[in-house]
Amino acid sequence: MDDTAEDAGGMAASEQTRDHRFPCDTCGADMRFDPGTGTMLCDHCGNTAVLNDRAPVHPIAELDFRAATRKALPEAEFEETRVDKCPNCGAEVEVDEKIHATECPFCATPLVTDTGVHRHIKPRGVLPFVLSETVARQAMTDWLGRLWFAPGGLKDYARKGRRMQGIYVPYWTFDADTRSAYSGERGTVYFETVTVVRDGKRMRQQVPRVRWRPASGRVARFFDDVLVLASKSLPKTFTDALQPWDLSGLQPYAPEFLAGFRAEGYGVTLEEGFTEAREIMDRVIARDVRFDIGGDRQRVHDIRTEIGGITFKHVLLPVWLAAYKFRGRTYRFVVNGQTGKVQGERPYSKIKVAFAVILGLLAAALIGYGMAQQ
Repeated sequence: MDDTAEDAGGMAASEQTRDHRFPCDTCGADMRFDPGTGTMLCDHCGNTAVLNDRAPVHPIAELDFRAATRKALPEAEFEETRVDKCPNCGAEVEVDEKIHATECPFCATPLVTDTGVHRHIKPRGVLPFVLSETVARQAMTDWLGRLWFAPGGLKDYARKGRRMQGIYVPYWTFDADTRSAYSGERGTVYFETVTVVRDGKRMRQQVPRVRWRPASGRVARFFDDVLVLASKSLPKTFTDALQPWDLSGLQPYAPEFLAGFRAEGYGVTLEEGFTEAREIMDRVIARDVRFDIGGDRQRVHDIRTEIGGITFKHVLLPVWLAAYKFRGRTYRFVVNGQTGKVQGERPYSKIKVAFAVILGLLAAALIGYGMAQQ
C-alpha cells in the first residue's frame, strides 16, 4: 500500500473501507477460515459452515499493466483497508477496528493502532492456508531442533510460546509475450595434437581448442505468472527460500479466506515489481538464446527483446510467522502455509559455539600427540 497505488485510479477514494464480518449463526461470534478443513469455524461454540460455493475460475482474470501505469484502471479495481504501520520495520498490516493495541507480527514491536486508511489495487487471487497453526509450529520447532548451535532456551521458548500468526503476504504476478532477436557466436570444441616437454622428455598430447562461428536468430516465449514479492517487511532470502508455490491452487479473491488471519499491504509498487519481473524474464531469455545457439560453447553479444501483452494481478500467499524477542534480540521464523517449508534467522548459542571450538582443539591436540608418539 503506497502513495503510487493510492492515486493509481486517477480518482479520489470513494468506496467504503472494507470490513468483512462472518457471524456464527449459532452464537453470533465471528467465524474464521479453518485451514485443516477448508470451512468456516467458530472457536466459541465449535459450529462450522461450508464456504459459499466458489468454483475455481482458471485462469483468474488479469489486469492490463499499461492501463495501470497510465492510471486508467477502473475504480472497481481499488479498495480501502484499515492498516497499522510499524515504526520499526515499516510493515503495513490490516488491523481490526476493535483492536487498539497489538504488536507487529514481523518484528514483535509493540504497537498502538491508529487505524490509518490506505487505498490500493484489490487482490485478484488468494492461495488459502492449507496447514494449520499447530502443524506450522511443529514444522518450525523441528527445523530449530536440527540447528545444533541454536540456544536451547530459544527452542523451548518457541515450542511453548504463543501461537504463530497467519499472514497473507502480497505478491505481484506478471504475464508477458516476448520475442527476442540475438547475435552471438557458436563454439565447437575440437582437439589438436601438440608436442610438449616433461621431465626432459618430448611427449605428444591432445589439447582442446574452440572454433567460433557467428550465430544469430530469434527466440520467443510466453511468460505466465512470473512471481514477485510485493512486501518489504521480510528479507527476500526468507521468502525466496519458501518457494516453490503451487499457484494452480489460487482461488478468486474472497474475504472468507482471510477471516481469522491478517493481510499485509504491498510495499513494492507495481512498476517496481515489473522491473524485478523483467530481470527474471531476461535471465530465462538469455538461457533460451544459449540453447538456440547450440554448439559446445556460446557467446552472446546482443539480445533485443520486444515485449507485449503485459498483464498482472495482485495475489495473497499464506505464511505462518513467528517473531520472538529472546535475550534482547528479535528472531523471525516463517513457514510456507501451503507446503510447510521453514526459513528464519539462524540463532547461535555462544556457549555451544565455544564448546565446539574447545572440542575441536582437544581433538587436534590428541591427534598431534598420537602422531608425536609414533
